[in-house]
Amino acid sequence: MRNIIKACKSLSDETRLRILNLLLQRECCVCEVMQALGISQTRASRNLSILHEAGFLKLKKEGLWSNYSLDREGMEPYLSDLMNAVSKALEDNEVFTLDRKRLNKAKRVGPTRAASLQ
Repeated sequence: MRNIIKACKSLSDETRLRILNLLLQRECCVCEVMQALGISQTRASRNLSILHEAGFLKLKKEGLWSNYSLDREGMEPYLSDLMNAVSKALEDNEVFTLDRKRLNKAKRVGPTRAASLQ
């Protein structure tokens, strides 16, 4: 029961929905999420962590970068159903469409450069 509550709470925030929208497109590092959504590194990391802890995401460390993607293979069936519902709901939303366009222009940058993007 706690896991379902944690998952539903994680979906109750606009920033986290916007992040999931990006990750439906492709794997992202924290700096790409920052650029696409125009948010700070702290805010991006905190919200990615919440989605990861809820079971939606997997984390892969590569040198300086923390790369997040949807955990399609490891996701519980109820989480997969929630993701499908979220995906459908986000399809035609103007804000989410603009976020996806900004993601296409986002560049992977090192930690020093990422701090200056805030």
